[in-house]
Amino acid sequence: MRVITGRAKGHRLKAPKGLGTRPMLDRVKESLFSVLEGYGRIRGRVLDLYAGTGSLGIEFLSRGASQADFVEQSAHVCAIIRENLQHTRLAEFGRVYTMPVERFLQAHRGVGYYDYVMMDPPYADPRIEQTIAMVAETGVGHAGSLLIVGHSPRVTLADSYPGLTRIKFRRLGDSCFSIYELGDGAPPPSVSAAEAPA
Repeated sequence: MRVITGRAKGHRLKAPKGLGTRPMLDRVKESLFSVLEGYGRIRGRVLDLYAGTGSLGIEFLSRGASQADFVEQSAHVCAIIRENLQHTRLAEFGRVYTMPVERFLQAHRGVGYYDYVMMDPPYADPRIEQTIAMVAETGVGHAGSLLIVGHSPRVTLADSYPGLTRIKFRRLGDSCFSIYELGDGAPPPSVSAAEAPA
């Protein structure tokens, strides 16, 4: 597992062993960021939920995001995220929160802070749709922010939820990602969250 491109390109990332974390495969990550960069240059603030190794938030930082907040409930895994941030020399741009995702979202209700919200929960997580809805309901992003959801092909997500509209779905083997835009359900604007001022 490595950083694909940007200022930390090529750095290998540590992963915890035997704790059920399932980092997104490099080829899926590469496809995801190719799609995201189609909406505009990566910039702004990122929230990485179910952060695991921190691979996705670190990729955002490497590609130009100004800050990333990582949320992971395991203290051991959070220590590995911090090690990976140090190793990639991106520690000053990342904050790590050791807590459940739901508690973080409730505690940060209404901040409207994040330009990208990334969530790659365990594939068997039965609460995935509740968490998707909570991202919109708690207002951690703003109109035009993008919510990216990694999920199994066996998980069928709706094309829209209150405050969210899916603008992209892609399947690569046994991995999928869906990209939703936060807002009023209008098509994505020509200037996306990725290009808007932070």
